Amino acid sequence: MARKKQPAPKSKNKVKKPLFIIAIAIVLIAFVLYWLFATSATAFDEKSRMITIEKDNTQKSAVLKVFEEAGILQFPSLLGIAGAPLNIWDKMKPGRYEIKKGQSIIDIVRMLKNGRLAEVKLVINRVRTKAELAKLISKQFMTDSSKVMEYLSSNDSLAIIGSDTTLLFTKIIPDTYNYFADASMQTILQKLSIGSKNFWEKNNRLQKAAAINMTPEQVYILASIVDEETNYDSDKYKIASVYINRLKKQMPLQACPTIKYAMNDFTITRIYEKYLTNPSPYNTYKVKGLPPGPICTPSPKTIDIVLDAPQTDYIYFVAKSDFSGYHHFSNNYEEHNSRAKEYQKKLDEYMMKKRAEKP
Repeated sequence: MARKKQPAPKSKNKVKKPLFIIAIAIVLIAFVLYWLFATSATAFDEKSRMITIEKDNTQKSAVLKVFEEAGILQFPSLLGIAGAPLNIWDKMKPGRYEIKKGQSIIDIVRMLKNGRLAEVKLVINRVRTKAELAKLISKQFMTDSSKVMEYLSSNDSLAIIGSDTTLLFTKIIPDTYNYFADASMQTILQKLSIGSKNFWEKNNRLQKAAAINMTPEQVYILASIVDEETNYDSDKYKIASVYINRLKKQMPLQACPTIKYAMNDFTITRIYEKYLTNPSPYNTYKVKGLPPGPICTPSPKTIDIVLDAPQTDYIYFVAKSDFSGYHHFSNNYEEHNSRAKEYQKKLDEYMMKKRAEKP
């Protein structure tokens, strides 16, 4: 009987070769995907860049266009590919996002999906008007300056922080405040108000204000005037004492910075007689006592200078005629008048010289 021919055994190499190729392909694909999505996707050298997604432009095409025009990513199209599985486009939160150098596409997608908006710093130094404050806020937050101005001009809006349009600045201590970019006006002002409250509760400030028979608001208003008078702390102490003495004697403060505020012209370098007739309640040449509100946001140090003002008998001061920025202080009108005339003479000579130098 003839034997059946047995089939030849399959080669093990023929089986292993396709599996090996597939494994290599998987590894290569994984490497490419890792390189594309998990390594640095940014295309800038700075520490970070800000990008803003507007309220009405959260659709995929609009967001990708924003990234492409900003030149933030090496391959902007990858953002669309990586974002699709997580369906971030239907959940996009408008706002300002911070893209950090070295971030991967995956990190950026997760940030957008979770709506992790950037933190912004509101840096407040010397601000003189609500319009200046509105402009400062609108630069940092996603809101129009006109809307901010409308909010700051409403007593109903400001009631939530226990203030009004006249005393608003007394709730603002110059400092750096951190917020998320989508913070509302209510949130912004509440944080400023809390900062003010914390400031007054430290270093015996409330007790010091009471010791000179002034409220924190009155100290703040006086400090705003002192802050506009000079940049020299040594003079600020004396100027504060002059104004405190004038208040005690019920004399008009006759503070030149309040005239500039009343005129809404902070470029004025010389106060003329015609300015002194301004009917504004901030005209301290006509109205006795403190003005109804501050004329700027004074530095915390100037507030402390007012609280720690020395006891003096000075009731007058005038800029020194050497234009050093320092002042001469006196306790009688005769001496003050003599120094004032000296300063005016030097100032006239200086102005004439400047006019003569003009072509």
